[in-house]
Amino acid sequence: MKIIIIGAGEVGSFLCEILSRRSHDVTIIERSESKTIRIDEEFDVKVFHGNGSSARILITAGVQKCNYFLAMTSDDETNIVSCSLAKALGAENTFCRIHDQTFRDTSIINYQSHFGIDHLLSPERLAAVEIAKRIRNPERVAVEDFSRGSIEVQLVEVQSGSKVVGIPLSQLKLNNQMRVGLIQRDEEISVATANTILQPGDNVTIFGRPEKLFETKSLFETKHTPTAIHRVVIFGGGETGVSLIRLLSNPRFKIRIIEDNHERCRTLAEKFPHITVIHGEGTSLRLFEEEQIGDADFFVASTKDDENNMMTCLQASKLGTKHVILLNNRADYSDVIERFHETLGIEMAVSPRIATANEVLRYLSDEDFIELAYLPANAGRILEVKVSQKSLCANQTLREISWPHGCVIVALLHKFEARTPGANDKIEPGDHLVAIIKQDAISELLSLTT
Repeated sequence: MKIIIIGAGEVGSFLCEILSRRSHDVTIIERSESKTIRIDEEFDVKVFHGNGSSARILITAGVQKCNYFLAMTSDDETNIVSCSLAKALGAENTFCRIHDQTFRDTSIINYQSHFGIDHLLSPERLAAVEIAKRIRNPERVAVEDFSRGSIEVQLVEVQSGSKVVGIPLSQLKLNNQMRVGLIQRDEEISVATANTILQPGDNVTIFGRPEKLFETKSLFETKHTPTAIHRVVIFGGGETGVSLIRLLSNPRFKIRIIEDNHERCRTLAEKFPHITVIHGEGTSLRLFEEEQIGDADFFVASTKDDENNMMTCLQASKLGTKHVILLNNRADYSDVIERFHETLGIEMAVSPRIATANEVLRYLSDEDFIELAYLPANAGRILEVKVSQKSLCANQTLREISWPHGCVIVALLHKFEARTPGANDKIEPGDHLVAIIKQDAISELLSLTT
């Protein structure tokens, strides 16, 4: 495939290395002469020195025959302009890296739609999603990011005497904005079907928006089970920290954030009144002791300063925090962190550049679907499929389609928005479906969607 990358920074260089090794036809455009020389010496790719938002340079680089166009500079405006131009000039798929949350705000205008961009990628948000997966669902299949972080998963246990016991799922009056995906009975995990009958003791994985899931949860219980509260401390109120707050905006997470910039503290307190904002130096051991950081369930170091992140993680671990998570911004430290993470007390290290590369690589496939995850015990797979113009399910509601046995549609991605679909939701060409499905039903699903 022909791929053009704008920007040879941390993310762009990493993608360039991976894609060139996979024998793709890669072209990179970079403003910096020194970076251009380095890329030309290190990788077997075409290199252009110049402005990636210049239509002339894009045409010279062959954008009109480009399968994937990746704008990965550190400047949002350059990325947006270059992607918009690339799309207009003939690029098939465009990926735009952004930092500023302004461009995700659709309350006035949908920037992505307006500029004709196929995918907006925020390294900070993608890193936050990886962290949120561990915090929200540390021991089981995590699916929050499968629908761009907007759909939550909860695990509920079916209690004896509850309203759902002994009744097929097709007959249950469940909220139409939630889905039952997996059933764990003893050691066996299976994909739910319309004929599945729940039994006491079953662990049921349900999908949907948080408020809808909490409304539905009572159906599975005979007595109210207090929701476990997880205490989360975030060091750093930048883009990753803010994204993590949004992803954990649920009553079961009690969040404190430590930030040394006074003005940013004020902004955080105004924007997120439900969290506790602490103004102070995160590297101060005295502050950690005064704030009893050791009693927290999770400590996340999410600043741009890797040295400070490592130091605060070390302090939190020594003070007794149960789970310590580090944001690793620089490639130089990856090997060191990997080698000494246990000594440092770091349970998980997340790299924004790797998270971004992984997100892009999900789409660079000749397959008719994107592999999202395998389910435990070979219970099935979670796939994202695109509905083609000629699809048998295009312009039909979910109710009208004969889905394969062992297939549950848990998310519908429609024009940049993700939701858990109801039976009357219509599927349109270009939509993406997220399905939990058994292996032997994949070909039947693809015959409906492609």
